[in-house]
Amino acid sequence: MAKIAHYEAVVDEVIRLLREKRKKRRLSNYAVSQRTGVSQSMLSLVERGHRNPTLELLLRIADGIGADLPAMVKRAQRKVPREN
Repeated sequence: MAKIAHYEAVVDEVIRLLREKRKKRRLSNYAVSQRTGVSQSMLSLVERGHRNPTLELLLRIADGIGADLPAMVKRAQRKVPREN
């Protein structure tokens, strides 16, 4: 189960980084919704940790805010320690 917790923590960190990038770029959830076709409510649920996003959804959000998702995943993996 430790591996599952690690992956969940990495996903949580990626979502945090995406939210941080969105805010830094001064984009509202409405603006990201318009760019991605993802509803504002879904964006909000993902950012608040109430939905577990698919890879496709993360890619769409990242594209909508102009973020490099692979770089964010690498950054999140470095930040979240892997337990053996």
